Amino acid sequence: MTETGNGRWRRLLRVRGRSIAWVLPLVLLVGIVVADLDTPEQFRIISWIVLVPGISAAICAVWTTALFGLAAVVMYVAADSVWPDQYKAGLADFVLVAVGGLLATLAAAARIDKERQSLRMRDIADTIRRTVLRPLPPCWAGLEHAAVYLTADVDARVGGDFYDIQPGPHGTRVLVGDVQGKGLGAVETAAALLGTFREAGYHEADLATVAGRLETRMARHRLHTRALGRDVGDRFATAVLIAFPADADTGAGEGIELVNFGHEPPLAVGPCGVRELPSGDGLPLGLADLTGRLPPVRRVRLAADETLLLVTDGVTEARDRPGVFYPLVREVTRAVRADPGRAEPGRLVRRIRDGVLRHSGGRLQDDTTVFAVRRVRGAGNEALEGGRLRS
Repeated sequence: MTETGNGRWRRLLRVRGRSIAWVLPLVLLVGIVVADLDTPEQFRIISWIVLVPGISAAICAVWTTALFGLAAVVMYVAADSVWPDQYKAGLADFVLVAVGGLLATLAAAARIDKERQSLRMRDIADTIRRTVLRPLPPCWAGLEHAAVYLTADVDARVGGDFYDIQPGPHGTRVLVGDVQGKGLGAVETAAALLGTFREAGYHEADLATVAGRLETRMARHRLHTRALGRDVGDRFATAVLIAFPADADTGAGEGIELVNFGHEPPLAVGPCGVRELPSGDGLPLGLADLTGRLPPVRRVRLAADETLLLVTDGVTEARDRPGVFYPLVREVTRAVRADPGRAEPGRLVRRIRDGVLRHSGGRLQDDTTVFAVRRVRGAGNEALEGGRLRS
């Protein structure tokens, strides 16, 4: 996530964990008083002292701002009394400084209250994110995985992209997808699909049945939102559903099952290069009634040293200033060719994240998810048995 402006200011104004924000208004206070006493009578600047509580209101606590407001009044009176009567700044400037300090204190209180509200909303967003995208161990049910999720809206922190790994008695299932649209409606839809996946992915032996349950859930969720008067049109979700069998021969590679609901084709990334897996001809979740059938279940071979890479369209549709799309396949191929170790999930995900941000100049137009997973070498049924107990 991109650090906000307030976060950067707080970090810069802290030394060894303690705030030094008060230093700036203090230096300004002393500087104005000294300058006023050191300049000729034709250039009285003591009234500028009203800037001190104003600056404090932007970066300091309420009581600190109030103290600077009081100090500004006291220093104004002290500095002004040094000059002869004909050169005094007068009552009007005194009132300006006093009222300025009071208003600055009120402004500081309003800023602190708004920051607290923002922190509460951030905590709520983080809780929602952990609920939708539950934290997963780096090695889960015999799979090593890494993921990065960037929202187009920095303050939102959660959007319509989703992913999960569900171990079970029939193997380990993986789901990665992207709900059409934005906002809380997209988050709600993603949560509904993930809830169904976690149950069906564990209990159902046939991947086609899991796919059917997801399609049904999408249709039911759409009917429910319409009944509540929140019709957002024919909302759908692209997704890839993958099954890693429990009895895979991890030494020579394995066959995995894959159902593609109109999503970006997965990539198999290994020391030998990058290959695109079949995308299928399936429609997104929620649109099966247009054809009357679900996408087919395809069985593909995945080598033991290959990592399965899945991304949302925030990656493939990231543009630079001239409007050129991010060349995902070319960049991944170049990286793996230079260093085969970059096919490892963690390094692969970081490479794509950095590449997308660099290519787009940090201006993400859509939520962006990069997800990489591969079988842990030597992990067989024992790893899956552990996943059953923790699911």
